[in-house]
Amino acid sequence: MQAASASSLDAARFPDVLAAALRIWERQRVDDGVFSMALPLQGVDPLEQLPLLEATHPFRFLWDGAPGLCLAASGRCHHLDLAGPKRFELAQRFSDATLARLIDASPHAPAQARSRVLLAFSFFSHPNEQQRQAQPPADTTPAVQAVLPRWQLSRHGRQGWLRIHGLAHQSGDVRDLVETLWAMHQRLQAPTANANPQHWQGPIGAVTTNVPWQQCYAPALEQGIELVNRGDLHKLVLAVRQSIALRDTLNPLPLLARLRHEQAGSCRFLWQRSAADAFFGASPERLLSLRGGQLRSDALAGTAGQGDSGEALLQSDKDRREHELVVQAITEHLQQQGLSPRRPRRPQLARHGHLVHLHTPITAAASGHQPLTLSGALHPTPAVAGLPRREAMTWLRSLEPFERGGYAAPVGWIDSAGDAELRVAIRCGHARGHRLDLTAGAGLVRGSLAEKELQEVALKLAVLADQLDLRSGGRQRTQTPVH
Repeated sequence: MQAASASSLDAARFPDVLAAALRIWERQRVDDGVFSMALPLQGVDPLEQLPLLEATHPFRFLWDGAPGLCLAASGRCHHLDLAGPKRFELAQRFSDATLARLIDASPHAPAQARSRVLLAFSFFSHPNEQQRQAQPPADTTPAVQAVLPRWQLSRHGRQGWLRIHGLAHQSGDVRDLVETLWAMHQRLQAPTANANPQHWQGPIGAVTTNVPWQQCYAPALEQGIELVNRGDLHKLVLAVRQSIALRDTLNPLPLLARLRHEQAGSCRFLWQRSAADAFFGASPERLLSLRGGQLRSDALAGTAGQGDSGEALLQSDKDRREHELVVQAITEHLQQQGLSPRRPRRPQLARHGHLVHLHTPITAAASGHQPLTLSGALHPTPAVAGLPRREAMTWLRSLEPFERGGYAAPVGWIDSAGDAELRVAIRCGHARGHRLDLTAGAGLVRGSLAEKELQEVALKLAVLADQLDLRSGGRQRTQTPVH
C-alpha cells in the first residue's frame, strides 16, 4: 500500500473500516476461517508498546531488527507445539495451512504488516531423557513452537502497522474483531502510550556464590580439545551455562532496549511463554532469510574481543580454518537441496558490540523452495555444533551437563507471502521465575587452546551479563554455574 492510501485509511471513520471488512469477509468466508485486518500507525515503537498489547493468552514475542523490521506480537490465535525429527516439515505444514485460511481484510498492506507465523525451535529434536528427568516439566522447551499471534505491531522505517487475528464464524464476530482492533489502535496512538523502557525496572539482585562457571566448563573443554586434536572430530562447539539467582522476576524489555545500542548490528528477540518464562537475546547470526525467492545465510565463526586487531583475526590460521568449515558446510547443505549458492572468496569482519567475528554471506536463488525445509537442512551449522554433525551432536549430549533448550536453535517467522527469516539464538538468556540462565559456546578445532577458549566464552557471556545490574546493597555479586 502506498503512503497516501495508508494515510487515508488512518483517517477513515470506523463505519467505513467496518463496512470494508464485512464486504471482504462475505466474499471470502469459509468454515473456521481466521479473520485478519491491519491499520496503519504513526510514531510507534513496538518494543516500547509491547506491554500495551494485552491478550487473553500471556504469550509475547519481539523481533527487533531496528532500523529494519521491528515486530511485537502477543496472544495466540493458533499454535502448535511438538517434538520429533520431522518438526521442520510439520512446522512448515502448520504455517502454510494457517496462513492459507486467513481472510485478510487488508490485502494491500505492505510487507512489514503481513500476517506472520512465529517460530521457535529447540536445539535438539528430542530432549535428553536424563536431563529431562532431572528438571521440572515446566523447564522443558518444546522441540518447535509455532504461533499465529492475536496481535502484531510492526514498524519499518517511520511507518507502523497494527494487525489482529481472530476466529470468525459470522458477521458479528467480524464486527467484534474490528471494534477491538479500532480500540487498540486508538489506545496506541494516545500520548501516554509511549513508555520509557529504561525505567521499567530497577537493579536486579543476584545470589552470591564462590564457584565460578569456569570450573564446570574446564573438564569438558579439555576433553573436547582432545577429540579435535586426535582427529575424532574436525570441530566441536561446547557451550557453558551461567545461572544467576534473581531477587525479582526479570522483565527482559529494558535489557533488550539497551541492546539496541550495545548490539546495533544484531537482531534482538524475545520469546515469552508466560510472565515467568522468557527466552531472549541479541543474535548476530542469520540462519536463513528468504525474500522474494532470494535466500541468504550467514557463516559467522571466528571471534575476537574489541581490543584485538580485526586484521589479526583475518590472519589467524586457526580462526580461518574454523570459519571455512562453517562456510563449506552451509554451501554443501544448500547444494544438496538443489540450490547453487554463491559466496565471496574471503571472509569479512563483522563487529557486534565488543566482539568482532569472521563473516561470510552466502546467497542463492531459491524460488519454489520452502524456507523451513531449507532451515531444517542447515540446522545446526558447524558454528554452533561441530563436524561431522552427527558425531558432534552425540558428544554434545555427553559433555554438556545441561539441556540446551532454545540456545543455538532457530527463532524467527514466516509470513503470508512465503518470506521468512530465522536467526540462530545465540547471545541469549532464559529467565524462569527467579533464575536466569546465560549460555555461550566456543568452537574447538585442532590447535585450540583452553585459555583462549575460556576468554572467548567469557566475552560472549558478557554480552547480556553486562546489561544487568547484578548488585545488591552496592556490592557486585558473582554468578552461580550449572554443574
